[in-house]
Amino acid sequence: MSVDVRAAGAVLWRRAGAGVEVAVVHRPRYDDWSLPKGKVDPGETIAATAVREIAEETGFRAVLGRYVAQTRYEVPAKNNGRLLRKSVDYFSGEAVAGAFEPNEEVDELRWLDPVAAEQLLTRPADVRVLREFCALPPAPTTVLLVRHAKAGKREDWTGDDDLRPLSEAGQRQAAALRDLLPLFGPDRVFSAPRLRCVQTVGGIADALGVEVRHEPLLSEEGYWPDPLLGIRRLLAIAADGGTPLISSQGGVIPDLVSALADRDGLELPAARDGVVPSKKGSLWVLSFSQGDDGPVLVGADYYPSPLPAPVPSAG
Repeated sequence: MSVDVRAAGAVLWRRAGAGVEVAVVHRPRYDDWSLPKGKVDPGETIAATAVREIAEETGFRAVLGRYVAQTRYEVPAKNNGRLLRKSVDYFSGEAVAGAFEPNEEVDELRWLDPVAAEQLLTRPADVRVLREFCALPPAPTTVLLVRHAKAGKREDWTGDDDLRPLSEAGQRQAAALRDLLPLFGPDRVFSAPRLRCVQTVGGIADALGVEVRHEPLLSEEGYWPDPLLGIRRLLAIAADGGTPLISSQGGVIPDLVSALADRDGLELPAARDGVVPSKKGSLWVLSFSQGDDGPVLVGADYYPSPLPAPVPSAG
């Protein structure tokens, strides 16, 4: 069904001993207990909405992880009472700083273990979202895998193709990524050694105060002589933990994501007829848990440029 109202939020969590606690908020306007969420502002991505609404309702700054679920339901319009179709997209969001203070939208927040939180939630749809969150480890390693932004046509460039820069459209895509990617908390930056790849993520590296590390095995020329080496390199980066950001090419990303998903038995709904998408300026958010033999892919969410709602994996 088409949607009249879009909103976004998160299962906001924090570490508690060997487990986690999740935040459940009370909204006096509805006298209910729910997960924090709110409406998408014009021109805003759902990821930006989720982080903004969490801050406004709970006072906490969240770092997003995997996409969790979407709920859809009908709400009455304010003016005429007709029913509007509403969707809410939920992420996993780790609380990294902040403190709660009562406000107009939320007068109470409780940090609870997931079982207690489920019992307190008012709506079954929120319970389903919480269960989806609990189905996977809450704090896997997140790898942000970006295809470089637009750089014009190869046949129109007379110089060394390694030095082909971003076009004006590509610069706009890179700017959109500079707004989006920090919401997921990248802490180091890697890139295939192509100018267009480096330029796509260079602004984020500058903001973090880190260098862009070149990864020849994740370029088209470096990957295809032995794809297994490229896959092992990405897994080694994931094994170091944190949230690495990697900029690569369209000739690498589909095979790399497909190979990892096949290896670890993960379905990719974003794939159509067996084709894994990788538009210029697009993003894969890859979630890895730690297995006995190294990182295991447990989630893969695709954000096609210009970054609408992701197509989540069936983790």
